[in-house]
Amino acid sequence: MRLEEIMTTNVETAAPGDQAEDAWRRMRDSRIHHLAVVEGGKVVGVISGRDLGGPRSSALRTDRTVRDLMTHRTVSAKPTTTLRQAANLMRGYSVGCLPVLDGGRLRGIVTVSDLLELLGRGVERPVETTQRKTLKDRGPRRRPGAPR
Repeated sequence: MRLEEIMTTNVETAAPGDQAEDAWRRMRDSRIHHLAVVEGGKVVGVISGRDLGGPRSSALRTDRTVRDLMTHRTVSAKPTTTLRQAANLMRGYSVGCLPVLDGGRLRGIVTVSDLLELLGRGVERPVETTQRKTLKDRGPRRRPGAPR
């Protein structure tokens, strides 16, 4: 299974100059944990609820912008990245989401929650079935030396 099959395509974004408190409110109201930070059509970072200090850290967000608190080095993936590759990227870089980029353009996002939901539901690729031929399916059997 590939990310293009499971990614969220309606990605919530923020600009680097947005107020941190506004970003927090948007995340809380939308019930999401990550915003892709986009400037000039390019992903320049990611900001998470943890970056923003969570619900009890409004002092951290006061008079600060998204640029001040976002993660600047973004780990991203392509739509054709497999789930296993995505999971290994997230685990290896200790990140909670992967912006999905195609030709440098933001096409979607995949989060750890998305992967856990798939795992919990037990989603698997359908198994292709083939029909097994038995001796009976091959037609009448001839004895050796019998005329044709």
